[in-house]
Amino acid sequence: MSQVVDIDVTCHLEGFRRFLVSSTCRSFIPESYLRDPEVFPEKEMDPGSIYIEAADKVTLKKIRDITFVNAQDILGIIYTSKSGHTKLKWRQTSGPIGRLTGDASANSLVNLSMARIITQQEVEEILRNAGTGQQEPMEQQIGGPGASGEEPGYAESGQTAAEILGVEPEERKAEEDETE
Repeated sequence: MSQVVDIDVTCHLEGFRRFLVSSTCRSFIPESYLRDPEVFPEKEMDPGSIYIEAADKVTLKKIRDITFVNAQDILGIIYTSKSGHTKLKWRQTSGPIGRLTGDASANSLVNLSMARIITQQEVEEILRNAGTGQQEPMEQQIGGPGASGEEPGYAESGQTAAEILGVEPEERKAEEDETE
């Protein structure tokens, strides 16, 4: 069974958009849509779904089971993974900043890390503390999209989640070894 942890963080809308793309359509999203911060993937139920709640939303194109929409003034986004293990809600709090809450699987934690919503160290800490009842609420400073000056980070083709995080697959590290 997949390990699921609670998520409660403040994040930028662009970060959650990067997460949605990484989780659902990175392999086939048109490059122009990938680079447009107003284009979001949307998906109807069975299995998994993405719903974009926005003041202005226009359907652009449907590719496979994803409908790409141009959305402005986004109030909220509801995401459920195909497996049903991840259920996340992003709600606007101020401008492009919002609160991301819900349950995330280990795979979704990797995608949240790749989208720079949480750090690799936070992922490792969450997975270490999951099941022990010691999970701390995740609070962080929020920068703008690409605050580090880099393009959105996506996994290189062929990389596994474990390779991205530098951890053993399906196992939590027993010791804390930060050097490598």
